[in-house]
Amino acid sequence: MTTAPPPRRWQHHLPSVQETSAGGVIIDIHEGAARIAIIARRNRAGRVEWCLPKGHMEPGETLEEAAEREVAEETGIVGRVLVTLGTVDYWFSTPQHRIHKRVHHYLLEATGGELSVEGDPDQEAFDAIWCPLTEAHRVLTFPNERRIAEVAWARLAGTA
Repeated sequence: MTTAPPPRRWQHHLPSVQETSAGGVIIDIHEGAARIAIIARRNRAGRVEWCLPKGHMEPGETLEEAAEREVAEETGIVGRVLVTLGTVDYWFSTPQHRIHKRVHHYLLEATGGELSVEGDPDQEAFDAIWCPLTEAHRVLTFPNERRIAEVAWARLAGTA
């Protein structure tokens, strides 16, 4: 009697997809202190996550243009890119794919707008706040985004 060979593990692997996003730390000086705009969204389990604004690039956009657009859409604050802060690289899964995501972060100077999530076409963000830059490490949910905020602080302080 012959038996079928055991299933191969690779047959159960999800296909991988590459995604590139851009966003960053938009900074404003208010009453002599640096503050940044951050957004709140709910993860798949319904928990609140405080994040830096970011999103996908549109066709024909540069990373810097995508960062400026995404920050404005998700926070209502218009800004211009000053410098690059770094790239965060991570994996996550959906039922159909494993996604390898690279998010390019920039330091942006706020030049106008009003804090609001009303312009977010994806409606991922349900709140936006100004957070003192010195408190970002306590408020941001993800360690990699806390690290980006620390790099922003170092760039502004002239120590990076």
